Amino acid sequence: MLTVSIKCWQGPAFSIHVHARADLVKVWFALVSRDDDARPCVRYSLTDHFLKYVLFLSNLMFTILGLVVLGLGMWGLISKESFAQEKISSIGTDPMLVLVSLGVVLTALCLLGSVGALRENCVLLKVFSAVVLVLLGAQVLVAILSYTTQDQIRGYLRSGMLTAMARYQDDLDLRFIVDEIQTNLQCCGADDYRDWEINIYYNCSAPGVLACGVPATCCVDPLENGTVWNSQCGVGAQKLDEFTAQTVIFLGGCLGGISRWIEQHQGLIGTIGIVVLGVQILTLFITTRLLESIQEYFIPTSFCTRTPLWFRFPRCVTE
Repeated sequence: MLTVSIKCWQGPAFSIHVHARADLVKVWFALVSRDDDARPCVRYSLTDHFLKYVLFLSNLMFTILGLVVLGLGMWGLISKESFAQEKISSIGTDPMLVLVSLGVVLTALCLLGSVGALRENCVLLKVFSAVVLVLLGAQVLVAILSYTTQDQIRGYLRSGMLTAMARYQDDLDLRFIVDEIQTNLQCCGADDYRDWEINIYYNCSAPGVLACGVPATCCVDPLENGTVWNSQCGVGAQKLDEFTAQTVIFLGGCLGGISRWIEQHQGLIGTIGIVVLGVQILTLFITTRLLESIQEYFIPTSFCTRTPLWFRFPRCVTE
C-alpha cells in the first residue's frame, strides 16, 4: 500500500491509499468527486481574459475574410470553367489560384488561432504561433531579397507582363489586370507599345482588324466626345512612328511605370509593411502570454462552477 498526500491550491489537504502499481484513476476520482469548494480553481486576471477574447475575435474576423477570399477564387475558377479538361493544364497560371491559395492559408491559420484561444488549447495555440513565426520570418526574408535582387525581379515582372499580354484575349482575369495597369499607370506594353506584337491578334501578320494595333486602354483618349468608349482607338497604332503615335497612345512601357509608382509611394509601402509586421508580432505576444496563463493556471474560469467529472482537471501536488 502507498499513502499519497494531496495538497490543492484551495481546501484542506487529504490522503488516499493506493497500490504502488494501481491505476491512478482512483486518485483522480477522489480529487474530482470532492466538494467544489475543495477543488483547486485559479481564476484568470482581467488582462488574460481580455487578451483571450481579443485573439479569438481577431482570428474569427480573419477566418471569415479568408472564407470570402476563398469563395471569390473558387467562383472565378468555376465561372471560367478552369477545371474543364481542355483548360486544366493551364490552371497553374490562373490568377484566381492566388486567391484560392491565400484563402485556404488564411482560413486554416486563423481557425487554429480562434479555436485555440476559445478552447484554451495549448497544442492549437503552439501550432498557430509557430506558423505565424514562420510566416513572419518568410516575409522579412522576401523583403530583404526584394531589395537585393531588384534586377531579377524586374526580369520576372517583364516575363509575367509579356505572358499576360500574349493571353490577353483568352483569359479575362489577365485581361482585366493588364487593362488596369495600363489605364492607371498610363502606359502601353512591357517596355513600349510595340510589345503588343507578341499577341497573335495584335501581331502585324494577323488577318483581323486588330492587326498591328494595341488595346483601347493604351489610348490617350479612349472616349469619343468624353462619353462613348472607343474600342478601336488603338487600331494600327504599331504602324505609326513615335511622333505621330504619341498623340494617340501612351508610348512608355508599364515596367517603367511600375518602378516610378513604387518610388513615389515608398513611404506608404513601408508604412503598410511595418503595420503588417507589427500586427503579427503583437499576435505572437498575445498568444505567448495566453499560453503562459493557461500553463500556469491550468483551469479556465468555466471550470470554477460545477462540471461533470470527466471535465474536471484538478491541479494538485502529490507527495
